[in-house]
Amino acid sequence: MAGSIVSNSKKLGSLHLEQLRQLITYAQTENDVETILKAFSAAVIKTLGDPSAAKTPGNLKKNEHQFSVAGFFLHIPQRKESCLVAEQGFPAEQHRLRIRDDVGHPGWVTKHKKPLLLSNTDEHSDFKQILKSARMGSAMYSPMFSNGNFIGQFITASQARQTYRIHDHEIHQVYTSCANLVFNALNGSSMLELHPD
Repeated sequence: MAGSIVSNSKKLGSLHLEQLRQLITYAQTENDVETILKAFSAAVIKTLGDPSAAKTPGNLKKNEHQFSVAGFFLHIPQRKESCLVAEQGFPAEQHRLRIRDDVGHPGWVTKHKKPLLLSNTDEHSDFKQILKSARMGSAMYSPMFSNGNFIGQFITASQARQTYRIHDHEIHQVYTSCANLVFNALNGSSMLELHPD
């Protein structure tokens, strides 16, 4: 039993290492920051979370179906808000969505500058629906920094409750750190200058 757990952990680790290797290689050949970050968003949707979560009774409510979203909320301190970029799975009309610093759990991350995991959002009465088309049941938030200053966060969510657990969030933070390095190296903050409103 212990041997199979170790073997599965090694397979999982090698999967994410290979995924990160591909993302970093892609970042070396692509010069558009948002295109690269969209690849990170697609990667975490593809590789993180329990694929069997949707089959567990109670994790999906009536008329819900399993799907995932991911994207980066870049912080605009002078406006006290954050702007959604490089998203995957969000409705098209929410491209460049802006949320105030005091809204929901993204607001908590902005305030505390710490990662946050909500395995089951039903257990958090203050959870605010941000996705226009559905309320998500499981969510991860990982902050981003530049020169020690908070610059935004990487958010990933799924409709089925218990999709994400601690190990998923730990790996999510590694993806975020790599995306953060790429963002800083390519002057990603210029994205917001190109889209001021």
